[in-house]
Order: sequence, then structure tokens, then C-alpha cells
Amino acid sequence: MYNLDSNRNYWKGSEAGNRRTMYKAAGFGDYDIKEKPHIGVANTFFEGSPGTGHLRQLADHVKNGIWAAGGMPLEFGVPATCGNVATGSVGLRYELAMRDVVAMSIEGVTKIHSFDALVILASCDNIIAGAYLAAMRLNIPCIVVTGGPMYQGSCDGRKIVQAEVDIASIRGDEEILKMAEEFGCPSFGACPSMGTANTMQILGEPLNMVLPGTATIPAGDSLRLRKCTEAGMYIVQLAKKGITPKDIVTKESLLNTIMVDMAIAGSTNAVIHILAYATELGIPLTLDDFDALANEIKCIVGVIPTGSYSVVDLYNAGGVPAVMKQIQNKLYTDTMTLLDVSWGEYLAAVPSPIDHDVIKSLDDPISVLPGMRILHGNLAKKGAVCRPTGIPESMWHFSGPARVFNSDEAARDAIINDEITGGEVVVLRYEGVKGSPGMNELMKATDSLLAKGLESKVALISDGRFSGFNHGSIIGHVSPEAYIGGPLAFIEDGDIIEYDITEGYLNLNVDDAILEERKRNWIKPEPKVKSGLLALYQATARPPEEGAAMQIMEDEIL
Repeated sequence: MYNLDSNRNYWKGSEAGNRRTMYKAAGFGDYDIKEKPHIGVANTFFEGSPGTGHLRQLADHVKNGIWAAGGMPLEFGVPATCGNVATGSVGLRYELAMRDVVAMSIEGVTKIHSFDALVILASCDNIIAGAYLAAMRLNIPCIVVTGGPMYQGSCDGRKIVQAEVDIASIRGDEEILKMAEEFGCPSFGACPSMGTANTMQILGEPLNMVLPGTATIPAGDSLRLRKCTEAGMYIVQLAKKGITPKDIVTKESLLNTIMVDMAIAGSTNAVIHILAYATELGIPLTLDDFDALANEIKCIVGVIPTGSYSVVDLYNAGGVPAVMKQIQNKLYTDTMTLLDVSWGEYLAAVPSPIDHDVIKSLDDPISVLPGMRILHGNLAKKGAVCRPTGIPESMWHFSGPARVFNSDEAARDAIINDEITGGEVVVLRYEGVKGSPGMNELMKATDSLLAKGLESKVALISDGRFSGFNHGSIIGHVSPEAYIGGPLAFIEDGDIIEYDITEGYLNLNVDDAILEERKRNWIKPEPKVKSGLLALYQATARPPEEGAAMQIMEDEIL
């Protein structure tokens, strides 16, 4: 049980003399050290990324709020990356593992310095996912402050999307490439589409990690600075009240988070992260829970790539509270918010959305399908994930011969060289948690399909992940993965693969006896790495249906 007064005793008495000496040497006074709540301010600032390059300024406002409320802020740095920088390179394999590095870094500093509470500043992809994971692992009062979305890029009246860079590069379209490179990311903040970064920022609100109504405030809006000050003041209140993540992140709030993810057609990466949180908290949550909610919640938010709007447009239409207002009847509204009121009480004061082009209703959705779908079948006995709103309607049901590749690069080369034709299924294996290792975020093959105009003619399935920018007929997270002997490993060129998005199945039409024979003759590939972070990740990461995090559970300890 969290108790602020008990925590304060850690800094009092003669046995704490050495601790006080260190903090006094760092410039803190005796009263601050002994009497004020120590609030860790974990900052994922990285000047090489627009998503985190402005977090120093936000951190200053957070710290001002902490001081004003009677706390003592202690800022520290956390490793942060920008996945887009690694696109097309082996460096992208590290991104998911970095989620866990972020969580472990925050955990380590917090434990060593015995913080009473935490504010974590984060905004990009797996970095913000790691911030949530750290908060749940530590279970001390915590607020995550997001960096917000960037503004939509434009040139000569034309909207520009950063994802156009890769497609233009493959096509050799120098004009579009230059335009996208110069104007695709015009400000600080997370890239303005419904990629992983904005998805995870948005989901922080129903997850009860981010203050309601703040996730989608644009990075460049002065309101974000004011809300940072408020977050700093409020964390001191949370510390005094003793409200921790385990008090407010419940099975019901996780289900609320899944429903919001369905409604916004968020990145498929959110599935992995939500499952990791459930695993961390010991909450029973499976892909079946996602599947059940997919029948209840259709996509109602038209943000790129599902629609034509940016996350800033979503903010102007009412943000996350407006989305939750539209699905309120489906939510568990008795669950508590970070503000110590129920979601029912909070949403009662939220007006219904005015702009029904950006945010629609369940009665009049953007799509008749949910923003996410779980598939099962003999090819995905433990599940696979897709985003239906990014799949052309003509590809909702598809059957075709397999073209098998063992890497993203090999598939990309075949597509670019016109070796893939309409009606085929590209199988991209050994890119999962163990096989990649790191569960590679596949960009080369998917962008190549778009560049060649094959997104409505060719399907792609993989045990790897996809970026939130990706769209087309792509299915990922196939489990069990190929590297551990999942059925994906035994597919051969020409085998017929069939899936149906509405019915939720993914099957390989090959006789079981033939598959068993192939399995007996299968040779497990040599690991691609044998030391360092990815080797550690490969050895300890859980499968995707359990969150794909480096987590050893209590009953697994030797």
C-alpha cells in the first residue's frame, strides 16, 4: 500500500545522512529533502526527433508546477529514439526492445532514488508505450505528459504526409520526394497521422495514464505548456492521496482502452502494448477480449490513414473525450479517471462532437468494420492482427498462392523487380519476436506494394509488425511465429492462403499430413544475433499475444 508519509521517512534520521549529503551537494535544501514529496521527472527528450525535441520546455513547466504545489522535482533523462530514422535499416529491429529499455531505465532510476511519484514526458511510438509500462511496474503515483501531435504538412495547397517520402523514393518521383521531405513534418510533435505515436498518446487517456483532454493538444499550442504546469501541480496531489496505477488501471479500463483503439482505428502496435500492460499487472486479458469488442465498436474517427484528417483536426473536433462521448454507452463508465472522478461523471460534462466529419457515431461510422481485427485459423492458432479500415473492401476476403520470403528486404526486392503479380499472397516470415529478433516493423515490402499500386491486388502476411502509417491488405503478428516452428515456417511457394476480415479467419489450405512432413524436415534458422540487446530480448521476450515484452513472471523465476 502506497503511503507518502512512510516514504518521507526514508530521508529523515541519522541513517539518511549520506542521502541528504548527496542532494545537498546537488543544490537542494534540508527542508526540501526532508519534507517535500520527491517527484521524479523522467524526460525522454532527444534533439534528433520532432516528437521529443521540445520536451525540455515542457519539463520546465512540469517542474514549475511541482514546486508551486509543494513538491521537489528531480529531472532525469531516459533513452529515446525516433523509429522513422531507422526505417529501411536493421536498426528498426531495436524499436520494440527499446520500449522495455525505457521502462527499465525509469524503473531503475526511480528505485535507486526512491521517488514518491513520477511525471514521465514522452510522445513517440514505443517510448510512450514504455512510459506506461514503467508506471505500472513501479506502481507509485504517476502522470504521463504527452508531447502532442505536430501540425499537418502542406505545400501549394496540397496536404503532405510524411509516409509519402518512402513511396516517392521507391517510385523515383524526385518532385514528390523533395516536397514530402521538406514539408512532411513542419513542427515538433508526433507525426500527424494515426501512427503508433499518436495512437499511444490518445490511448493514455482511457488507460488513466494521461490527464483527460490533453493527449491531442498540438505540440505547438501554448495550452500544452499550461497543462504541463497543471500536471506538475496535480502529481503532488496524487502523491498525497496515494493513488497509484494499480488503483485505476483495471480490467475495465483496459477494455475501455481497447474500445477507444477500435473507434480511432489506431496502430496495430497498440494490441501488443495493451497486452503487455495486462501481463505486467496480472490482469487476465487475451486476444479474445479484443475480438469480442471488435463486434461492438466500429471505426468512427477519420484520421489518416483511415480518412483524410490529422490528429490536430481530431483535437479541434473535441479530442479523446469527444470520441469517448460517442461510444459512452459501450464504455465501463464506473471506472475512475486520473482526476479522481468516474468516467461517467467526466463525460457528462463533455459536449457531443460538432464536427461529424472527423468524429462520427456508432450509428453512422466511418467504416462498417472495427479499427482493428483479430484473425484465427490454422495459420494463426494464437492469433493475428490487422487494421480493416486500411484494407480495400475488395480485399476483405481473399485467396491466392503464396510467395514466400524470409526477410523484409527480400520481399521488397521481388516487389520492386515486378516479380509479384496481382492475386498473390506475400508471406514474410522470420520477422517475429524471436526470429527478427525484435519483431521488426516492416516498411520496405509494404511501401513497395503501395509504390507499385498493388495494395488492392496483393495481400501480405507476416509474424512481424507494421507501422501505424501502413495501409493495404496486410496482416501481422501471426502467432506462433515461424522461428519457433509456427505454421508460417512450413509454407511453400504456391500454397493457397485464404483469409476473411469480416469472419475473422486466416487459413493455409494444405493437408495436415503434408504440413507434418514439412515440419519434420524443417531446420530452425541460426539466430541473427548472439549478443547485446537483441539477444537479450530474444531470450526473454514473451510472445505477441502476451505483449512481446521482456517480462519474467513470478511463477517463472528459478
